[in-house]
Amino acid sequence: MLTGVRLIRLLKKDLAREISTWVDRELISVDQAQAICRLYSVDYTAILARSTAYSLLVVLGFLFIGLALITVVGANWDTIPRGLRMAGLIALTVGTHGLALRLHLSGRASQAAGLFILGTLFYGASIILIAQIYHLGEHMPDGVFWWALGSLPFGVVLCHAWITLLSAWLALVWFFMAYALGFFGASFPLFLAAQLYVLVRGRPSISLFLTAVVSLFFWIEALLSVLWADSSGRLDPTAEHVFVGAALFILAHAVSHYLQARDETKAKDYGAVLSLWTLRFGLLSLLVLSFEGPWAGLIEADWNNLGSMWLIVGALLAGAVWLGTRAARLPSLLTLSLLSAAAMLAVMLIEDAKDAVYLQILDNIALVGAGTWLIVQGTQRGVSHYFSLGVGAILLTAFLRYVDLIGDYIGAALLFLLLALVLLGAARYWKVRQTQEGPACRADTSQPRCAPPSPYSCSSCSAWSSTPPPPCGPAGKSTSKRFRSIPARCFAATTPA
Repeated sequence: MLTGVRLIRLLKKDLAREISTWVDRELISVDQAQAICRLYSVDYTAILARSTAYSLLVVLGFLFIGLALITVVGANWDTIPRGLRMAGLIALTVGTHGLALRLHLSGRASQAAGLFILGTLFYGASIILIAQIYHLGEHMPDGVFWWALGSLPFGVVLCHAWITLLSAWLALVWFFMAYALGFFGASFPLFLAAQLYVLVRGRPSISLFLTAVVSLFFWIEALLSVLWADSSGRLDPTAEHVFVGAALFILAHAVSHYLQARDETKAKDYGAVLSLWTLRFGLLSLLVLSFEGPWAGLIEADWNNLGSMWLIVGALLAGAVWLGTRAARLPSLLTLSLLSAAAMLAVMLIEDAKDAVYLQILDNIALVGAGTWLIVQGTQRGVSHYFSLGVGAILLTAFLRYVDLIGDYIGAALLFLLLALVLLGAARYWKVRQTQEGPACRADTSQPRCAPPSPYSCSSCSAWSSTPPPPCGPAGKSTSKRFRSIPARCFAATTPA
């Protein structure tokens, strides 16, 4: 059930609210509820007092206030004197940030964060409008850069995830705008460092964590564009970026397991969400590569930087294997790294694009295998997300192969038969497990227990039940059909766990 616990971390705030209903029903005490919440680093009292939805509504409210003011000012912009425009924009920006700082010092953090975000919007609007007044510069990304840079200190000093997240999104917009014009954003690591600082020192934020991971990936790929640029200096993606991106996501998957193996609760939370999204991306990549076209395109591509590409890919995969040894996940990560390297090497060795169909077939086999593995893991560990993801992968594979047949109809029919066997086998396996893991366990203590612990346990034969057992009948058997397989001596010894 370890994987199930990791997925629960993604819903720990909802778990805290659910625990409050247990307290209301007097199933557990308030002290027990707080102890459970502390296990997942959740403030039980704060969760009940305010929710994420409240903070979101506050931020959105201030956002629309800013949009309303910008719209009114923009509609009457030409009628306002130039000096008054300048003074008004500065006063509005400074005044909003000053009021936000005052609210923050008085302990009203949510309202202060909303006002800081509102002030950031005013700051960006001021940059655009002042540049328009005085005709300052023609390079559009510069304005977005100064907007992102100006909002960065507030998020870092206050260690506030939402303010830092706004700055991170603005930095991404600036980075992509500059890249599209042929410029590399050399200052982007400054924003990455700020995001890392807030993630480590501030409160956990899944949105900021995912933004930081995506930003790091794009920055590495753009840096490679500079390294692999031709004589013209154009920053265009090349075929080598595909293999480096695959190696990066394998390394990210290894990092997720390393984080989950650490003792810090925050690291476990970040590792759980990173593992979930790398798994989803891996399935999506297999689905894209389940067609012949992507493989043929890679075979026919111009590979002008093979030496440096293999060096980078090798370093990334070696890092993934090393992290696998630290996180006790060496077999799976080593297998994944070797299979990925083998697929890359096959693309290099195949010369005729018509042979791409063989790589397509292998990819579909890998996709079916991944879906089967997810179904088995979901069934064994009781993780519905894995089970549904595996079934979805198999069904989507069947649909794609119906639309785009591999080979002839006989090959497609064999594939559909294989998928049917996988699903029916999973259903059979599920039924057998459900039969073995019934509500009442066998009284033979030499056999492994089949049901998970619950509030009531039998201290004599280790049988578990979700409800208190009923009294025994005159023949020493339970009057309840559900508990008939447990002997009377167990009922006498049953106590709340």
